Amino acid sequence: MQLPPPPAPGQPQAGSRLTLLWQRVRAFLAAGHPLVQLRVLVLLAVGWLLSPLCWWNDLVINLPIAYGVGVLVGHWRPEWFAGGLVAGYWLSNVVGIVLMQTSAMEVFQDPENPGNLRRELLMGLLTSSVYTVAVFALVHFGVLHTPLPELELT
Repeated sequence: MQLPPPPAPGQPQAGSRLTLLWQRVRAFLAAGHPLVQLRVLVLLAVGWLLSPLCWWNDLVINLPIAYGVGVLVGHWRPEWFAGGLVAGYWLSNVVGIVLMQTSAMEVFQDPENPGNLRRELLMGLLTSSVYTVAVFALVHFGVLHTPLPELELT
């Protein structure tokens, strides 16, 4: 009895779920239109950068976006700066999750068995909201320190 050859380096084991996903990615890249592929990959990259899955994005991307939203809202009503900051942070995470989900669904979804887009987007919204509430609670209870009091004085 001859054993099947081992997978090439970087490829998943035969028969696993990862194999099926790998086959879908390869089929998408082989059969898809190059502009569609580029759009999906760009949306996936931007979504990943905005999402809570990227460990360094808060300091570099999400907090500056949130601060900008807070400043914009603060120009209208200064006491709303903190609320605008939280809303901007939440929105940047939601946009990231939604972009990742929609682009990943285009690649990984089985064309014969389409999923429920509304359910997927609601799960992304819920996930982002729970993450934002957790971060807000950590800041509120002093586990994480933010320069918010210093920023409100300026």
